[in-house]
Amino acid sequence: MNRLSDETRAKPSKALRRYRAIDLSLWCFLLILFESVIILASTRMFPSQPYTVSLVPAFIAIVMVRWGIFAAFPCVLGGLVFCVLQGASPAQFPIYCLGNLLALAALPLRNRFLKDRGVFEDALHALLFALVICLLAQCGRALVSLCLGTAPALALGFVTTESVTDLFTLVIIWVCRRLDGVLEDQPHYLARLDRESKVS
Repeated sequence: MNRLSDETRAKPSKALRRYRAIDLSLWCFLLILFESVIILASTRMFPSQPYTVSLVPAFIAIVMVRWGIFAAFPCVLGGLVFCVLQGASPAQFPIYCLGNLLALAALPLRNRFLKDRGVFEDALHALLFALVICLLAQCGRALVSLCLGTAPALALGFVTTESVTDLFTLVIIWVCRRLDGVLEDQPHYLARLDRESKVS
């Protein structure tokens, strides 16, 4: 199988950079839209529910597969949307915006599972990757909150109240894996489309 050279990945063309900017903007827009709907619906319909439901880890996972380190955008943006719509205190903004960035520690796992294929060939790898992102983001928020003086018992709540979010994330990643090109390294995806167009 052909693959993009390291030089192409290190120095993407102007067209690839433009495509990446458009793609990232689209996913960020969808994140704002769907996360806003989820938050507003949950706060109005289940105001006393102790569990949190968020699509942010799913968007982080999708963007990380597509663009690697650029998943930092949904990490920060997802935390910002959550804080704004929940009426969070100023101290909570760094907890969510910076804490989510720990999910970027899953990049080596992403690179290991995708390698030169550009996609997860094993569904279990995709689900494991998504679950790791969930746990890293939750642990990141807990660690930032501890640094800001939150009691350990309260900081643990960033992990224990996210089980529904974890389930949502796994379902979304399972579905996206079955959609052509969605859960695929985008330089690899574009190269694959180019090869297929030449063959046809």
